[in-house]
Amino acid sequence: MARPKQLRIVVAAFGDAGHAFPAIALARELHRRGNEVLIETWEEWEAAVKAEGLPFQAAQEYMVFPPPGPDTPQGQTVAHAARALAELMEGFEPDLVVSDILTLAPTLAAEVAGVRHATLIPHVYPVQAPGQPIYSLGFWPARSAVGRRMWSASMPLIDNGLRQGRDEMNVTRARLGLPPVERFHGGISEALALVGTYPQLEYPRKWPVGTHVTGPLFFELAADPVEVPEGPDPLVVVAPSTAQDRECDLVRAALAGLADEPVRVLATINRREPTEPIEVPANAVLTDWLPYSQVMPQADLVISHGGHGTVVRALHSGAPVLCCPAGGDMGENGARVSWSGAGLSLPRRLVSPRGVRLAARRILSDERFRIRAQEIATWSEANDGAQRASQLVEDTARNESSRLSPAR
Repeated sequence: MARPKQLRIVVAAFGDAGHAFPAIALARELHRRGNEVLIETWEEWEAAVKAEGLPFQAAQEYMVFPPPGPDTPQGQTVAHAARALAELMEGFEPDLVVSDILTLAPTLAAEVAGVRHATLIPHVYPVQAPGQPIYSLGFWPARSAVGRRMWSASMPLIDNGLRQGRDEMNVTRARLGLPPVERFHGGISEALALVGTYPQLEYPRKWPVGTHVTGPLFFELAADPVEVPEGPDPLVVVAPSTAQDRECDLVRAALAGLADEPVRVLATINRREPTEPIEVPANAVLTDWLPYSQVMPQADLVISHGGHGTVVRALHSGAPVLCCPAGGDMGENGARVSWSGAGLSLPRRLVSPRGVRLAARRILSDERFRIRAQEIATWSEANDGAQRASQLVEDTARNESSRLSPAR
């Protein structure tokens, strides 16, 4: 049987770790499968990308949230960045461009060059379905027809914002000589959208053609092993967000709340230097950084702000999660965790030593949380997200029918 031809693929990602790391994981797997892959992302990840033996292209950095208007300096930078990528498209001649959901410039550049493109969504699917809660608010699906009608009634309000976003994107498209799009969420490819999360965290819905839940895509930076507290008691890992809580309030609350509990605690400050020192009780170790691949498999509970990368890494290891959302999509991730039965979400107003202690006690004392987390871990072991996503990328790149269709 003839070996499939090598593909040339560009993988482009927003620079936050929660977006860059899944993109690197995808590129690494595509490269392992014999394809020629180039990564375009922020310069801070150049060393990590090159350590994987992958070519690197520094991305032009621009604000993506809140979305800048097309006539603002940041908004005009998107068009400039797309034009700047024209030389890359011409020189590398990719068969397909995979662009992170927050990175519009590579998607537009691919369309200008007539190259097929796919979208990588490294978290739960952010598009509201009829009758379901508005994404990011952190609500469970309605249990009654009345509740579903109430959420459906909110869709026109959401549509107003989506309409504005579509119209602003069409201004940028016009600057690049591209026709306008009529649909909302025009930055998500209709040919292939890769949703890098667990299906157990997705609310039931009718999925668009071309959209696939692959499972998470894992990558982490090399790090030295850390000291894990010894003893027979359950291990609680406190893994706060790398983007939120610079004064380490969650770490302080967890250490104080669990100081007298029959647990071992391993916490990190994520290489930050808080203004005030942190008191570390006798049952805890506080470290500068946590290598998730070392500590998560030993955890009986993971406490975090609810960043998607931390949540799915904990569940991959079979550890239930206590989410303490701080902002962004963390409330949504917390709702999905609690809805799935693999943990709890603690509202921000209750994130205190007492609140963390009571929530941790509940999770550790109810084996249903552990059982559910281990069920997800079993699924994860059998379904490698990077492998599944790579297969879909290759199939799309080789499928002539997935070529760009007229804008709709």
